[in-house]
Amino acid sequence: MMNRELFGVFGGSETFERLRSSDEFDEVLHGSTVTVGIRDPDLGVPGWSATYAGEEGCCLIWGEIYVPDDDQNAARWLLEEYETDGANALAGLNGSYLAVVDSEQSSGAFVATDPVRSRECFYTDDPGVRVFGTDAAAVGRTLSDPTLHGDSLLEFLHLGVTLGEKTAFTDLCRLPMDSCLTPKSVVPLNRFVYRPREFDYVGELAERLERALQRRASLPGRKGLLLSAGYDSRIILSKVAGIEHSYTVGTPNAAEVRAAKRLASQYDAIHTAFRPDERYIRPEGSKTRYTHGIKESLHIHHAGYTDEIHVDTMYHGLLFDTFIRGHFTAENTVEVLGKPVPTGRLESDPNPVETLLKKFGYSREASLELAELLSFDIEPESFVRKAIADELESVRDRVNSMQNALSCVGIANQPSIPFHVQLSDNFLTPFLATDRELLDWHLRTPPEYRTTETFLQACQQIDPQILRHRPPDRPYDATLLNEVEGFVRRKTPFLASFESPWPNRELLFERHDLDRRLLADFEHVHTLPARHKLRITDIRGWLEYWSRSQIQSLPWLRPPESSVV
Repeated sequence: MMNRELFGVFGGSETFERLRSSDEFDEVLHGSTVTVGIRDPDLGVPGWSATYAGEEGCCLIWGEIYVPDDDQNAARWLLEEYETDGANALAGLNGSYLAVVDSEQSSGAFVATDPVRSRECFYTDDPGVRVFGTDAAAVGRTLSDPTLHGDSLLEFLHLGVTLGEKTAFTDLCRLPMDSCLTPKSVVPLNRFVYRPREFDYVGELAERLERALQRRASLPGRKGLLLSAGYDSRIILSKVAGIEHSYTVGTPNAAEVRAAKRLASQYDAIHTAFRPDERYIRPEGSKTRYTHGIKESLHIHHAGYTDEIHVDTMYHGLLFDTFIRGHFTAENTVEVLGKPVPTGRLESDPNPVETLLKKFGYSREASLELAELLSFDIEPESFVRKAIADELESVRDRVNSMQNALSCVGIANQPSIPFHVQLSDNFLTPFLATDRELLDWHLRTPPEYRTTETFLQACQQIDPQILRHRPPDRPYDATLLNEVEGFVRRKTPFLASFESPWPNRELLFERHDLDRRLLADFEHVHTLPARHKLRITDIRGWLEYWSRSQIQSLPWLRPPESSVV
């Protein structure tokens, strides 16, 4: 059972109790249309989960939430505003959340995501009533005859992420980005739509960053930070007072760890480095349950060390690269010694499918090898190209350019969200990048200005000393110079290459004998790259986590020398 959970039905108490016991939750709200329970040890903490019930109806907000006027009960604020403004009231919410509203006045109820679906909502109609919740396993257990979704599985194995609204099972869905769930439908909202305009991109970003940091600075207890040597987390360390402890995964002598330690010292924080061992790479049940069977556990770098992290509130810089620094946009490249090197400028006529394949880390060679081992007769590259093309089509009404379409698809299908899911199940976890003002900056700023350079200029306005210690693989201001030096180092004998900021998966897989320990019954997959073997282990482990019978009844990985089915 997860530490924090929202679970509900569009129905009454009797229906709810048939599926779950109210004893499993800290509070259960009973509306005219919906019954919903919440389990959260920090329920009621300002800036966190809140509930409200009154004559006008009931409301529950799960996750991180801020509302105008600093109302101490965000759920009460939302219900009152909804009575006046209807669904437009959702525009006043700020944070990373799911909101459930059941209004007596409107005679209806709905569940709404935040604008970027940083919190997943899973739902099914299989029990004869619409059931919804934040834990895919808990909602999935209400399915009478779960059937594996072949396309979902193939997307996960080839791309590391299940796209769109699919899950591992055909009758279990999830809410799309920026939408709400009603008893009979899914309704798109219009909070996340690209409308670029001219303004002071650097100055506005600096001001909005400071306000976003200030909103999140008052969460209680001991404060910690997952700190890298890169750009994204250091501004949090700089501006949030009281961060006592920072944590980095890496060996003490690694360049990433040494640089992170210098950053921590600069801002008077204790620093701990967790050695990358079996705890880092092995996807056990305590780790894979946070992936919900739709994303890789690989992104939860810190999961194996949670018991050694002694803080109450944990900060991180996840998705700054996506919302502010243009991670999913297509970069222009130049040829250097026969190899493409990014210039720091955007491609004027990008190939969107090709760009997203690269961004998602698709490997043609590995996928061809993997396809030979699966019980599906498909050509992998044609399959993934069509899947991504379909996603690009699905965001057409939200974007005004192909570069923004790339960003929108990347945001809607962000592979690294399990990083935040695991943290927020164990700590109060501010998600700075999802601040409403920063999302508005992202939507209004043309893609050519959503760059590392813009971000660093804004950070330097906030703290002129922010770059005293540079990331070890980015010694220069100019992106092109960093890329060229990295390329030259890789190609020049006796000149050390820049170290990767993350531990070596292949080395760890071999060192801890994970072929034998995780995949002893499938020796024929041992030649696959470690990342693909981890994906296989992820999906098997997740199925076992909530329904062991799925492994026997729904085979998807062929044994050696079997025929394609």
